[in-house]
Amino acid sequence: MLELSDVSTFYGQVQMLRGLSLSVRKGELVCLLGPNGAGKSTTFKALTGLLPLAGGSVRMMGQDVTRTGTDKLAALGVGFVPEGRRLFPSLTVRENLKLGYDASGCKIPFETRLAAMSELFPRVQERLNQPARTMSGGEQAMVALARALIGDPELLIMDEPSLGLSPKLIDEYFDTVARIHSEGKTVLLIEQNAEKALTIANRGYLVVRGRIEVEGSREDMLADDTIRHLYL
Repeated sequence: MLELSDVSTFYGQVQMLRGLSLSVRKGELVCLLGPNGAGKSTTFKALTGLLPLAGGSVRMMGQDVTRTGTDKLAALGVGFVPEGRRLFPSLTVRENLKLGYDASGCKIPFETRLAAMSELFPRVQERLNQPARTMSGGEQAMVALARALIGDPELLIMDEPSLGLSPKLIDEYFDTVARIHSEGKTVLLIEQNAEKALTIANRGYLVVRGRIEVEGSREDMLADDTIRHLYL
């Protein structure tokens, strides 16, 4: 479903990713962990086409998308939850969801998909006609997730979705992600909250200074001394 092979990137003269490779197979929930500045969000930008690669390649859904524009990836069956939600604050919740639906090229009628999102996110249903800016941080996080899912993607890629949420909301959010995965979605979860991410992931990677330092099953990651030192 997703494969990064030997990916390198630069910000100006500063190299951020240094031959990073990872994969996500169909049906998996894989987490990418790392401390601040390790390269997690840079990885998200690289695989979504927001940052050009200096080397390596990216494949999604069986296609080489190394030079594919970001706007075309949603139509391949990929949903994105960017760091910081990135909603359109002056648009209503419904309008934000419609933008996600239109970008996906989904053939299922919008109202049908909207009903599915309303069932999954009851609070979103209650706020459909409100401007996004009037919602709490937790509600906005759910709208951003609903916007990624409304096009019925096969692959969901999330960048730091728990950032800024209270501990209670983090628990609710991860429960929702686990439910989405259990219903058949393939997920790459880029996350700093290692303990929460590893409770729901099948496998994980740890990125440090732009390189993958540790990879393995959930159990292997939880037992790894490097991860325990950094996070647990």
